[in-house]
Amino acid sequence: MNKIGLKNYQLKASIFQSYVYIVLLLYTFMSCKSALRSSSEHIELSDKNADKEVGYLMARIKEVSKTGYAFGHQDATAYGIGWKNDGAQEKSDVNEVAGDFPGVYGFELGHLELGHTQNLDTVNFELMANLIRVSYEKGGIVTISWHPNNPTTLDSAWDPTTTVHNILEEGILSPKYKGWLNKLASFLNSLKTKSGKPIPLVFRPYHEMNGTWFWWGSKSCTPNEFRQLWRETFDILTKNYGVHNLIYCYSTDAVENKSEYLKYYPGDDYVDMLGIDLYHKKATEDYIELLNDNLGMLGVIAKEKKMPFALTESGLEGVNIADWWTEVLDKNVSNKGLSWVLVWRNASVDHYFAPFIGQLSSEDFVKFKRLPHVFFLQEMNKIR
Repeated sequence: MNKIGLKNYQLKASIFQSYVYIVLLLYTFMSCKSALRSSSEHIELSDKNADKEVGYLMARIKEVSKTGYAFGHQDATAYGIGWKNDGAQEKSDVNEVAGDFPGVYGFELGHLELGHTQNLDTVNFELMANLIRVSYEKGGIVTISWHPNNPTTLDSAWDPTTTVHNILEEGILSPKYKGWLNKLASFLNSLKTKSGKPIPLVFRPYHEMNGTWFWWGSKSCTPNEFRQLWRETFDILTKNYGVHNLIYCYSTDAVENKSEYLKYYPGDDYVDMLGIDLYHKKATEDYIELLNDNLGMLGVIAKEKKMPFALTESGLEGVNIADWWTEVLDKNVSNKGLSWVLVWRNASVDHYFAPFIGQLSSEDFVKFKRLPHVFFLQEMNKIR
């Protein structure tokens, strides 16, 4: 074989090797994707009529925890420090700093029950529906919280006036509360992809019930009343109003032990995953201890119940510790088996939980983003 023939042969061999590599890579990707989709068909959910995409979302949530955890931010694309989404932009403080969007997006439905066009944080519900769709179609996980006003007084969710017994079945405000749930259901059922498929969501109602600050909290209703409220809400949404796109997440505030965590638990037939809200409010040493004790405890419960779990709310307001992301948060939540950490919203320069350009912890946040076990949107796209 002459030199020209040899070069042609080597070129063809190189092209063939590249082709084989690409085919194998695509095959591996498709095999993983098919395996995840296939496994989702065997997942049991509290809603026996749940849309198949809900099972697939649950499969993804479980898959995340096998190799790391996702980072989430409340209202990440709705507003931030010095800006508010007008419907014509795709932006987040997280992306501005780290060059990628969160892997988990939190949204709030409070005031939907009142028929308002905006939620209690002034986010337009029509805009929110679009942001949810975009977040989901790009590969993110969407989690929904709900702070409904006190049904008895109509004051905010933080009015602890006793009301739960009034809204339970046969209570004097039961018809009114069912009407609120109807508004909620209409919004949830309207959430579709561009192709018309239901968007699956993680629904986290009546959270922090072991605290005293909400009307569904420990000083305002008994554990039995709370369990009944949860179950009736589940039944009304699924059976009366045909809502079948939800994963139901039970989420407490910090607890002393397993018994306190399960005190208000409505039962495995009404819950799909577990959560806990742990904020950095006191000394750093205290927060580290809180994270390790509570997440360790929750990990045990989650394993017993074969459910995924998450740090459903967290953060240090103002993030005034330069290396908080890598040295405080990550070092004490990684290797715990949780699926994500969601920090709270960036409302103003006086109330924020994620960094923005020039903020003290920005450089450390970039390091945090680069950790191989921390998943932002780009990494979440690989778990699909």
